[in-house]
Amino acid sequence: MSIASQMLEYFRRKSKAILGGGEKAIEKQVSLGKLTARDRITTLLDQESFHEYDLFVEHKCSDFNMDKKQLPADGVITGTGKISGFPICVYAQDFTVAGGSLGLMHARKITKIMDHAMKLGLPLIGINDSGGARIQEGVNSLAGYGEIFFRNTQASGVIPQISVILGPCAGGAVYSPALTDFVFVVDKISKMFITGPEVIKTVLGEEISMEELGGARVQTEISGNAHFFAHTEEECFEQIKKLVTFIPWNNRKRPDPFPPKPPKPEYDIDSIIPVNPRQPYDVRDLIRGICDDSDFFEIQEHWAANIVIGFARLNGETVGVVGNQPLVLAGVLDVDSSDKAARFIRFCDAFNIPLITFVDLPGYLPGVDQEHAGVIRHGAKILYAYSEATVPKVTVILRKAYGGGYIAMCSRHLGADFVFAWPSAEIAVMGPEGAANIIFRNEIAKADDPDAVRQQKVLEYTEKFANPYIAAANGHVDAVIGPTETRDFLIHAIEISRSKTELRPERKHGIPPF
Repeated sequence: MSIASQMLEYFRRKSKAILGGGEKAIEKQVSLGKLTARDRITTLLDQESFHEYDLFVEHKCSDFNMDKKQLPADGVITGTGKISGFPICVYAQDFTVAGGSLGLMHARKITKIMDHAMKLGLPLIGINDSGGARIQEGVNSLAGYGEIFFRNTQASGVIPQISVILGPCAGGAVYSPALTDFVFVVDKISKMFITGPEVIKTVLGEEISMEELGGARVQTEISGNAHFFAHTEEECFEQIKKLVTFIPWNNRKRPDPFPPKPPKPEYDIDSIIPVNPRQPYDVRDLIRGICDDSDFFEIQEHWAANIVIGFARLNGETVGVVGNQPLVLAGVLDVDSSDKAARFIRFCDAFNIPLITFVDLPGYLPGVDQEHAGVIRHGAKILYAYSEATVPKVTVILRKAYGGGYIAMCSRHLGADFVFAWPSAEIAVMGPEGAANIIFRNEIAKADDPDAVRQQKVLEYTEKFANPYIAAANGHVDAVIGPTETRDFLIHAIEISRSKTELRPERKHGIPPF
């Protein structure tokens, strides 16, 4: 074959592959409000930075007349590129080609780019839009999923893994996103579930739509399977672009620093927390009053809202932030909030991101429902995560820090490097009122004016125990600081902790309370 003929054949094959499932399939994709797989990649990545690999790979299946069906690029696009100058590896399933179904070669394209990401130490972004396993390939499809899951697990804590659900992601396919670090979903487009509406109707006789079963809002508000919610694909890609600026390429690096910026003046740190200890406030306002440019990138905003997690910067350096949210359930810890915080703590620890914890909670949520849901086991996860973490850990106690909640929220006893407390902090086994009712119950019962005696004993208990100075006198708090001093103390603590080393017992791995 002449050079000219070879070039013609190359362009013919390339043009066919780039067209995916053809114009009609692409028109249908667009009519559903979805971008094509290629448009998704070019929209997400820096202009002209994408380099595609394995463009000409096709399936090898011959059963069920599959040998007569050509599936361009085997329904998945893989390659490398950059986001805001940061190099990444990416794959995007192409729903216009056989519904983006996963066969063996499709899976091998994905595992190949996953191997590249591990070898090169780069973040991996997977865009999921697939009808599931390619039935015609039988067990080979299942083998493909298994090989992907294995690599997700091997890559965990080594490179950041990001999943983007932009279409159906059903059955066994959902376990790959579940194994990754961050999951993004888009309203009315993303669908995640193990068993579809048809199966539920057949087995249980219940009618339910895909949106009600596993839509974007379900996954971000009820199940907690997704971390970020967007109204459009373009908004979703902007969220990913921002996330990438906060995290490192791999576990051997630190996140790139940014130029330091002071907090915005509208977040007055002195006026955020009310004088009345029973009055709630938004802990996110406090975080914004301390971090650079008041820029707080919240994660899982819509699930387990009684705890807040996310990324911020202090003096240009990325930090992970965990804070109780008094606006929701008084900021208590429960089953879901413990899971949410523990997973985030472990991510930060794996990727060299210092942790800052803001404490204001009355303890763990009481109740039969919580006990039966396993609050003991789930609540232990946050204890384990903080105790295991070896990155710099700095804690600020704002108001209430009672009982097991005080211990769990990165206390000195779980290995916090620095613990600071505001003068408004109350550190005790329980709240002053409950404690006074127990300790002084006989005196209160015998008093001519029980209410007056009770108030006197509450004040007595508060002065003696429920304040930061008792904890500071015992060395459990390093410094009692004013609100306006907090940013400077945190910046200094993170800066001098940069070279922190911590020796742990030799072991294969711990056994968390999964």
